[in-house]
Amino acid sequence: MKKLADNLKKLDGKSYRALKSIQGTYKGGFYHLYLDYVQGDPFAAPSRLRFFVPEKHTDFKTGQFNNKVRETAFKHFFAKECQKQIFKTKNPVHGTGKSGMIFIDSPGQEMIDRTAVKITEQGIEFRLSAGLPAQGRRILGHKAADLLTDAIPEIIKKTINQYDRKSLEEILLLADDQEFIRHELKTRGLIAFIANDSILPRQSGVSNKPLNNEKVIPFKSPEDSEVSFNLPSGNTVSGMGIKKGITLVIGGGYHGKSTLLQAVERGVYNHETGDGREYVLTDESAVKIRSEDGRYVGNVNISPFINDLPFGKQTTDFSSEDASGSTSQAANIMEALEMNTKLLLIDEDTSATNFMIRDGRMQRLVKKDKEPITPFIDRVRDLYEKKDVSTILVIGGSGDYFDVADYIVMMDEYRPYNKTSEAKSLAEEMITNRTKEVSAFVNTEQQRDLHRREIEKLFDKKEKVESKGLHTIRIGKSNLALNDVEQLVDSSQTQAVALMIKKIVKDRNGSRELKKAIDDLYEQIEKHGLDILSPFQNQHPGDFALPRKFEVAAGFNRIRK
Repeated sequence: MKKLADNLKKLDGKSYRALKSIQGTYKGGFYHLYLDYVQGDPFAAPSRLRFFVPEKHTDFKTGQFNNKVRETAFKHFFAKECQKQIFKTKNPVHGTGKSGMIFIDSPGQEMIDRTAVKITEQGIEFRLSAGLPAQGRRILGHKAADLLTDAIPEIIKKTINQYDRKSLEEILLLADDQEFIRHELKTRGLIAFIANDSILPRQSGVSNKPLNNEKVIPFKSPEDSEVSFNLPSGNTVSGMGIKKGITLVIGGGYHGKSTLLQAVERGVYNHETGDGREYVLTDESAVKIRSEDGRYVGNVNISPFINDLPFGKQTTDFSSEDASGSTSQAANIMEALEMNTKLLLIDEDTSATNFMIRDGRMQRLVKKDKEPITPFIDRVRDLYEKKDVSTILVIGGSGDYFDVADYIVMMDEYRPYNKTSEAKSLAEEMITNRTKEVSAFVNTEQQRDLHRREIEKLFDKKEKVESKGLHTIRIGKSNLALNDVEQLVDSSQTQAVALMIKKIVKDRNGSRELKKAIDDLYEQIEKHGLDILSPFQNQHPGDFALPRKFEVAAGFNRIRK
C-alpha cells in the first residue's frame, strides 16, 4: 500500500486525468485492493474499487453460506454492515464534485441476490464506488492517499471484525426457515402464508420499513385458517395459510385490505430480520395485476377477455400505443400467464371497473353482442380449474364475486375473519341477476417474438441502456416507464433489467421467443452469476440486484417499438 500512497502523493496538483495511472492491483496488510476504474473528472461517475479480504483474515465458516438462500442472506448482511461503517466513519476527505464520496449498493428490507458483496471459499469481496478528491480539476494526492490507504481500509476492517455474530447467525437461520416454508407451501397446496404477529403496515408510501407505534395491530390468523410449521431453526411459527383457488379479501375502507395484499405481493421475496414481514411468504411466481391507462401493448392475445371490437379489429394479436384501463389489465394478465405465473394478485382500487364486473342491470341494457369485454369474474374460475392459476382479490364493491370464490376473508379493524360460510349463504339467499357471459374457455397459450431488431433501432451510437431510478430505463433517447410494475422493489433490480434487455437484444444467436430468451439468460446467470451483465470488461458490477423473470418481461412488454 505504501507504493500506492507514494504514487498518489506525487500526483498532488496535477491534472485529474493523471489519476488513470494508478489503475491496477495493490496488496495491503489484510486485503487486496483492485482499482477497476478511475474516473477522469471529479464530477464524473465515481471510481470503482474492490477490497478482497482472504478467508484467513476472517472468522467466517464455509458452512455459513453453503446454499443459495444462505449466500444471498450472507451478502445482504455484509452489504448493510459495510454501509453502517461508512455512515459511522468520519470521512476527512472533501473537495470538488464527488470528492471523498464512499458508496456501497446497500439493500433494503428484501433479501435479494446482489453484486455489492461477493463471497467464496477464498474470502469476501466488497465492491465500492469512491470519488477521488480534487480541487477544481487538480488532484489532491495526499487526500486521495488518505482515502484509499487509510479511510476505506479502516471501514472494511471494522466491517469484518466488528459485525454482530449473533445477528449474522439469526439472518442465516431465518433464510433456512423461509426456504423451508416455501417448500412446504407447495407440499401443502398453499399459495401464501402470513404469520401471526407479523407487522404488515409500512412507515409511509416512500418507506418500506415497518410501522412501529403503539397503534399498530399485529396480524392474527382466523383459527380455522391457521397452519403451523416446525422450522429448521427449532422454532414453530403459526399463521394464516391461503390455499390454492380463489380468495377474496373484503371489508370496509381503511380496514387493512390493501395493506394485506401489499404484504402478500412483497412476499415473493424473503425479508430481513426485524422487518415485520419475515414470515409473510408467497408463491414466488405471483404477479400483481393492475390497469395501466396509456401503456403500450404489443402483439398480445387478449381474446380471452376482449373480443369483437368495432371495425373487426382482431384481439388474438393485439397492439395499442395507448391502451385503455381494461385493455391494459387484460394484457397484463396474459403476459403474466405467458411467463407461467400460478398466482394473480388484484386490488379493486387499481383495477378497471368494467374489466372486473358487469352487473345484471348493465347486462340487460347493453347486450353482450355490443360489449367486447368479458369481465374477470367470468374467467377467474376457469383460470384456476383449467390452468391451475389461483387469484387473491381485494374487493369491496361487488358481492357477485362470492359465487366464484373458494375462501372469503374479511378485514375488520386490521384483523382477518373467515366469512366464507356467511358469504356463501348470502349468495344463495340473494340470487344475483347477472349471467355468466362465456361458456367455453379460450386458449391462453402464446409464444411471442421479442422483436429484437425493432428494439435495437432505439439504441444510440453508444448503445447505452441504463436505469434512472426505480421506475425508469433509458434506451437511447427514449424512456421506458415501469411505474406500475409494483413488484420491482430496488433500483439495482431496475439497472439489472436494463442490462438484461440489452444483453438479450444484442445476442444474435439467442432465441427469438421472448420467454425462452429470458429463460436462457437466467440459466447463464445461474451458472456464472450476475456479473455477466456488466457492460464493461475488468470493472466490477457492484450495483446489480436480481429481478424476477416477470419484471424483465414487463420491461420488454412496455418498450414502445
